[in-house]
Amino acid sequence: MFDLVKEQFLAALRSQHKADATIVAYGKDVDQLISFLRAAGKKQISDVAKDDLELFIADLKRQQFTAKTISRKINSIKTLYRFLKEQRLVSVNYAGDLTHPKYELKTPRILNKMEYRALRDVARSDPRTYAIVELFLQTGMRISEVAQLQLSDIQDDSMQIGKRTIPLNPSAKDALVAYLEIRPKNGENDHVFITKTNRPLLIRNIRTAIDRALKTAGIDNAKVNDLRTTFIAYQLAAGAPLEYISGLVGHKRVSTTERYLGLVKEKPKRGAKLVEL
Repeated sequence: MFDLVKEQFLAALRSQHKADATIVAYGKDVDQLISFLRAAGKKQISDVAKDDLELFIADLKRQQFTAKTISRKINSIKTLYRFLKEQRLVSVNYAGDLTHPKYELKTPRILNKMEYRALRDVARSDPRTYAIVELFLQTGMRISEVAQLQLSDIQDDSMQIGKRTIPLNPSAKDALVAYLEIRPKNGENDHVFITKTNRPLLIRNIRTAIDRALKTAGIDNAKVNDLRTTFIAYQLAAGAPLEYISGLVGHKRVSTTERYLGLVKEKPKRGAKLVEL
């Protein structure tokens, strides 16, 4: 019963044209909830009470998930229960009263030119890592989108990520071409980034590779997502339209992109095109 409900929920998300990465994230969060409920002896969704959901949240805290991660999982549960209520699969939306843990939004970290050039130099010896670094810096993709990128998503000078068409500038395109030339050809795996054994490169593998490169380059207090932040900030500083950048990086709200303007020291120019880092 749980598995059927999950498939119906994900099918509904697909019908709403949600991004593939979003659907994958929801699926993983729901899987985690289902595993917890089954371990608690629940057989179907109608057996679940509000207390069970609160115990699941408490268990996440016990496992020391960050407040931000827990908040995201609560969003997934709330979305699931809205679907269940709409489909009359439950009579009460028990997730409606779940409260989010408080957490502070850290100021985004922007790499300066010396830092991102040093990162690029470190990564250059490994075509796969170098291509990933260039995609982050030149397109502002999310790590989940890089992990899920398919060969069929790549066109001549652009990539198709869901409904978004992301341009590939010369640096990103050259790095991708160089990697694809040495990418293992055996097997039928359509993921762009794969291991030597033809398995998809997982998010944790990408994060480990970039963290290692950042450390080798001597870049302190920086994480993978800071490369995406760097792209956004430099484009806004160069004068790229706020709405365009917001759509390009997949922000749901322009206000999310707008907060990066506070990190731009120089007054943005008007009407400028995308810049190559």
